Amino acid sequence: MSHPNATLTPRTRLRLAQLIVEQGWTCTAAAKMFMVAAKTAATWADRYRREGAAGMADRSCRPHHSPAKTSPALVRQIVRLRWRQRLGPVQIAGRLALPASTVHAVLTRCRINQLSRIDRVTAEPLRCYEHDHPGSLIHVDVTKFGNIPDGGGHRYLGRQQGARNKRATPGLPRNAYRNPRTGTAFVHTVLDDHSRVAYAEIHPDETAATATAVLRRAVAWFANLGVTVERVLSDNGSAYRSHAWRDTCTELGITPKRTRPYRPHTNGKLERFHRTLTEGWAYTRFYPSETLRRTALPGWPHFYNHHRPHSSTGGKPPITRLTNLPGHHS
Repeated sequence: MSHPNATLTPRTRLRLAQLIVEQGWTCTAAAKMFMVAAKTAATWADRYRREGAAGMADRSCRPHHSPAKTSPALVRQIVRLRWRQRLGPVQIAGRLALPASTVHAVLTRCRINQLSRIDRVTAEPLRCYEHDHPGSLIHVDVTKFGNIPDGGGHRYLGRQQGARNKRATPGLPRNAYRNPRTGTAFVHTVLDDHSRVAYAEIHPDETAATATAVLRRAVAWFANLGVTVERVLSDNGSAYRSHAWRDTCTELGITPKRTRPYRPHTNGKLERFHRTLTEGWAYTRFYPSETLRRTALPGWPHFYNHHRPHSSTGGKPPITRLTNLPGHHS
């Protein structure tokens, strides 16, 4: 495709060349008609004589030879310093006696110009993956939120008012200093790797019994959508290393898998979903009580699955990767 500032498109080049070659126009007259230089008109006419209409197509502006291009051996040195020592372009340039701009161009070409794309343990570039069909792999994890005292928490009201509301909330347990504790809400989340369809439940703990019960209900929920779960990926939490988890997976015909220690990005799709959950449900608005926030949770996954555009699914809701029948997503 022609660049945005190009005067001539392939079709216009063809018309220009045909006027000169087939109808006998001069290059100056044809160039004036199409408002280009006479040299440009002559160039397209010569190419039309040699190659015909096929020669009017766009071509790459990349030169055939690049004698000043960074050598492969030097590129390997730059990449090695980036991987092993996590140095920036300026530090690498100082060691190799190169311009920092050259080092940055090499890092960008190799897609390691951002340290967030490099694994901290193996020093290798992070590799994104996606299973080829729904149910091939589901991700499971637990994210935690502090419970909201009656009257609202400190995120919207400030530390002082939040502390007063906490003291005024009846029935809260006390710590060793007699200060009230609102406790923690454990949101168990399940995400399909291919479609990004998500399932969530909120519980007072993250024990193996709770995690296995959530898995059973999630598998049944996915089955109602026509998805058969084959594998489940979790971190190395105690609930997911328990015999109960292993036996439940065996009973459901699911292969359990765990991420390598200290590599949460392996479960990165679900970690990113937790961020979306935090921004879209947990702290999206003021909740005067924990009960109201928990009441709002069931409706948010429906919005996420059926109505919220997702960048990984081409700007469409995740449910469209399962079925896209007319009127099904209302």
